[in-house]
Amino acid sequence: MHVTTGNTPEPARAAARSTYRHGDLRRALLDAGIELARQGGPDAVVLREATRRAGVAPNAAYRHFANRDDLLGAVRAAAVAAAARFMEAELAQVPATGTATQQAHAKVRAVGAGYLRFAQAETGLFRTAFGGRFTVQQQPDPAMGGATGLNPFEHLSAALDDLVAAGALPAARRPGAEYLAWSTVHGMALLAIDGPLRGTPQPVLDGLGQRLLDMVERGL
Repeated sequence: MHVTTGNTPEPARAAARSTYRHGDLRRALLDAGIELARQGGPDAVVLREATRRAGVAPNAAYRHFANRDDLLGAVRAAAVAAAARFMEAELAQVPATGTATQQAHAKVRAVGAGYLRFAQAETGLFRTAFGGRFTVQQQPDPAMGGATGLNPFEHLSAALDDLVAAGALPAARRPGAEYLAWSTVHGMALLAIDGPLRGTPQPVLDGLGQRLLDMVERGL
């Protein structure tokens, strides 16, 4: 027999509390928001649905997030960090051999490949991270960094700086190069997930991605 208080069964009350009884309600709400973004992009991140998934009353969320935009901002930071981790996985595969120029070129390709792979593997998070209104922050949010602490833009910038240091990219051409490389790879990502290339077999997309990265390297 369930022990009740008023009209609420005690087991149900305990289930609702179990999500945040150790002080992790903010994390539970953020995790719920991330999953909503993963499934449906930024428009799917709704505070009420996040609280429902976390097993708490809607008003409880306001102790941690002022409004829906506040939650979306935290989810977006997590999505950007996820993109950085995809890049880091590609960077980890760059051989520790070769000339400085070869290493630098390999890092640029790894950053681009990680971006494309993230768009295809985590489309909802990709749209959340890089769609809608946002700006490149002059003082990056630490929450947007991957395991290394660098966000995707910083990974790209570091790879381009390595090209300059290796003598493979003239210093005069370095300013703004990250925006040109980023826009090129971002365009391919959008074509693959939302445009005419949607539904293209993965091997074909992989081949196009490699040719695109060739063009980026030559264009720099």
